[in-house]
Amino acid sequence: MSLLQKAGMRAFCLAIGRGLLFLISAGAALAQPVQITDDRGETIRLTQPARRIITLTPHLTELVFAAGAGGHLAGVARFSNYPEAAQRLPAVSDAGQFDTESLLALRPDLILAWKNGTPDAVVARLENAGLPVFVSGAAKLEDIARSLTAIATLAGTLAEGERARAAFSAGLQALRALRHDGAPVRVFYEIWPRPLMTVNAAHVISDVIALCGGENIFGGQRPLTPEVSREALLAARPEVALGGSSAETAAGFAARWTALPPPLGKLPAHHIAPDLIQRPTPRLLEGARLVCRHLDTVRAARR
Repeated sequence: MSLLQKAGMRAFCLAIGRGLLFLISAGAALAQPVQITDDRGETIRLTQPARRIITLTPHLTELVFAAGAGGHLAGVARFSNYPEAAQRLPAVSDAGQFDTESLLALRPDLILAWKNGTPDAVVARLENAGLPVFVSGAAKLEDIARSLTAIATLAGTLAEGERARAAFSAGLQALRALRHDGAPVRVFYEIWPRPLMTVNAAHVISDVIALCGGENIFGGQRPLTPEVSREALLAARPEVALGGSSAETAAGFAARWTALPPPLGKLPAHHIAPDLIQRPTPRLLEGARLVCRHLDTVRAARR
């Protein structure tokens, strides 16, 4: 073998060695233990980042994909319809019910539960089965960014999670920079028509309303999603009605309100797709832009 060939062989071996060292180092990094505190204040400890995650609500499925960990999902909550890839995953759960045998058969190493929707008894049942459960909650818009970082940490996708967090935070900052002059718009937000249901100040929708220069007229009510009477609605003197269900069109929502006797029948009424505002995910920025646009219209009509 010539000197040139020997030199080439040494260079090749060195390159192979460096590549192996990189792969070994990367594998070791992926196998590092993970520890994080959830929104209950409980510490979740994993021996390595999760690789088989199950979600108990559709918005948690969205957050996992947004955090770059969609490939780590073993099963999802029913009605997980976004992104499209979520619809191809096994649907084994929802906030309050799940098929235990089907769930355990997927060999999950992490369960994501919802603080405001998953009953404590369900969380306890899963933990008693030896499964780590991270309980997530979002009452403020900034909590969405925090959720993205938490999920990315648990799944070992920190780079992707940071990009998603930064993009969401930038979009939120742009909305906060908008000016909304004048007295706050008095908003009734409907999440269900019969019985008539709304949200209180602890719900993220109230944070969106405040962001857009509005006031949730039932912010002081309890519980998180209180029922209200038509008499209470009249007494609260709303200037606009927003909301509606996923089964309703924008035209149908407006027509239903127009059919009410005045003064409610004269309220401007605008449908907001529930997935864009009732799910605390990065898509909530789309819903917030719609809310701000409608409240700006109400303010303009005052002049």
